Amino acid sequence: MTQAVVTVPSPETARRVLREQVAALYAISWSSTLAGTLLAWAMCAIFYWRLQNPMVLVWLVLNFLQLLRYPLTSAYHCDPQAADRSEFWARRQCRELLIYSSVWGLAPWLFMPTDDLPMTALMMLLILGLCTGGVPAVAPRWPSVLSFVVPMMLGLISALAWRADAVHLFLAVCSVVYLGATLHFARQQNQLLTDALLMRFEKEALADQLAQQMAVTQRVSEEKTRFFAAASHDLRQPLHAIALFGAVLEKDLKGRPEHTHAARLMRAVHALGTSLDTMLDVSLLDAGVIVPERQAAPLNPVFQSINQLFAARADEKGLQLRLRASPLWVRTDPALLQRLLANLVENAIKYTPRGGVLVVARARGSTVWIDVRDTGIGIAAEHVGAIFDEFYQVDNPGRDRTQGLGIGLSIVRRLSELLAHPVQVHSRPGRGSRFRVALSAAPAQALLPAARPDAALEPRVLPRRVLLIDDEADIGDAVAALLGSYGVALEVVRDEAMAIAAFTHAATQAAPFDALLCDYRLGGGADGLDAGLRLRRRFDPRLPLLLVTGETAPERLQRVRDSGVRVLFKPVAAEALLAALASLKPAV
Repeated sequence: MTQAVVTVPSPETARRVLREQVAALYAISWSSTLAGTLLAWAMCAIFYWRLQNPMVLVWLVLNFLQLLRYPLTSAYHCDPQAADRSEFWARRQCRELLIYSSVWGLAPWLFMPTDDLPMTALMMLLILGLCTGGVPAVAPRWPSVLSFVVPMMLGLISALAWRADAVHLFLAVCSVVYLGATLHFARQQNQLLTDALLMRFEKEALADQLAQQMAVTQRVSEEKTRFFAAASHDLRQPLHAIALFGAVLEKDLKGRPEHTHAARLMRAVHALGTSLDTMLDVSLLDAGVIVPERQAAPLNPVFQSINQLFAARADEKGLQLRLRASPLWVRTDPALLQRLLANLVENAIKYTPRGGVLVVARARGSTVWIDVRDTGIGIAAEHVGAIFDEFYQVDNPGRDRTQGLGIGLSIVRRLSELLAHPVQVHSRPGRGSRFRVALSAAPAQALLPAARPDAALEPRVLPRRVLLIDDEADIGDAVAALLGSYGVALEVVRDEAMAIAAFTHAATQAAPFDALLCDYRLGGGADGLDAGLRLRRRFDPRLPLLLVTGETAPERLQRVRDSGVRVLFKPVAAEALLAALASLKPAV
């Protein structure tokens, strides 16, 4: 036998239910009192006119005295603590209803005639009508229903039964049946209203719990972001110095046997820097720093760039990498599309032990499909939905670093959403995978003339004197060693105060600085971006400013982007730093 499960509300929920029930009862106290008073006076007028019975006036006085108690009920609306005193007001309301109903229960005993059946029927009709009309008003609380219905009905039933003749006994039985039916209906209505309140408050409680859990989740996510930002910054600082010292060492050892070891060192530094840059890509995308510049673009240059990036890697693994030339044009940001496809191709090469990788574009009406196909290990159906999550890698429980960080496809997902290029996956374990990128087709346009082939061979001109603000002594020494080997005079200071002194001294010596190189996060929590901008405003508004940072916190990355200052992210390769310095132009 199945037993019904009764849910017992918590004490707090029970208090809230009672508070709502009491509020509902008192909300209609004025209108229900007015209606009951008008009904009582009308009944007295009819019965006194018809019977000339002085007991009608006695009952009218009793009803009037009961009406004088109304201020005791209306005081609820003036009580500022009414919500916290619901039990008190519930008891008072039951007591007033009991008195009110008892007065009505006396009417049949005082002036219901024994030999005038129409007037007897009229009294029954009035009392039964009052009972029926009042039940919905008192249904929110079961004790209120009993206090309102039972006294007046017992008065009517007992008065009818007291007459003892067949007609009155029949009417008494009918009244008993009516009382039972009314109480049954009122009980159902009360239960329905109570269940509705319980459901409402349970949903509100669940909503509050969900909001709290979401707040906790948001807080954990923010703490994770701060942790990764801090960890990334702390890792990038020494790696930045290692990369610059390594570049100097590699340059000094060129042509000597030890140069091989220096080259291996730089490959290891480059691999670590690539891993950190991959995590930086995620932070940049999450921060909204990367804004796509959509335009009509041909696919062939994108495919050629990808082929140059991965041809050697595919050869090392004995794989065929084929990118079919395409005359198609699409509407996209070419640089971001290249990054998206590069991550897909890199992922395909990584998980393809034999065979090859094919990249092909096909037109489908107003849409262009770019398919990246491989003959690799494939992806089981249960993993397809999770492969775009951060750090998720199938069959890599030991976190083999040769398989990467598991971030590449999460970057694909972010770029796909940013560019509005949906990505579909179809894969069969042991047979390979196909990643399809859908783009909007664009009409072909005339290509601009290619750049002069000797443009990249033009001599690079570096600034003669550079001021570096960085509180890390090792980084200062590394940058000084690197730039010194290229004939650049570098002065290193730790903070803004020392930079002011350096600028002042340079002015007195008529040897101004040609560029300002500044770390974003300085000692004591100082902001390098603000410091650099203040120094430029004070000493030379046109002085080129280059910011170097190991930050990955989204809000700080967004702030750097909004400033318009050029930025390099640690660890900075020696060639990238030299190229950035050579390309600096005076500020507008």
